Amino acid sequence: LQSLEPSLYTVKAVLILDNDGDRLYAKYYDDTYPTVKEQKAFEKNIFTKTHRTDSEIALLEGLTVVYKSNIDLFFYVIGSSHENELMLMAVLNCLFDSLSQMLRKNVERRALLENMEGLFLAVDEIVDGGVILESDPQQVVHRVALRGDDVPLTEQTVTQVLQSAKEQIKWSLLR
Repeated sequence: LQSLEPSLYTVKAVLILDNDGDRLYAKYYDDTYPTVKEQKAFEKNIFTKTHRTDSEIALLEGLTVVYKSNIDLFFYVIGSSHENELMLMAVLNCLFDSLSQMLRKNVERRALLENMEGLFLAVDEIVDGGVILESDPQQVVHRVALRGDDVPLTEQTVTQVLQSAKEQIKWSLLR
């Protein structure tokens, strides 16, 4: 019997599936499922086992899975079998509450797909490489808003670039 050393690497994956069990977002933090084929099989298995239940936790394939559903979305946070469920649940609740604020309480498939960049930023603020960084949704939303304002030139739309250029020309002429 091996002793379990405490580790900061608590999260193995964060998943969001639609109500058909198809992947909308998936981020795996280790090699438990190295190929996309294995990941998709695992996601189908998770969805099959959880989409009709009202509980919030499952043990599946030697992993602890905490989950939550809302309208047409299923949110999953996955850790090892010896992981603290409350820690995983804190990540899940932080993700859901952050998205709820960012999407103005409209947490459903279409709104999420229209705001994928916000989702990517939020997950990156909450978990990095499997290590939990933040569990306060207010902080996550604040940081995502800050990072969203600092859009590099390559990410800006042509309209935004033209508008910015017009402003600069206008100010240079007024001097």
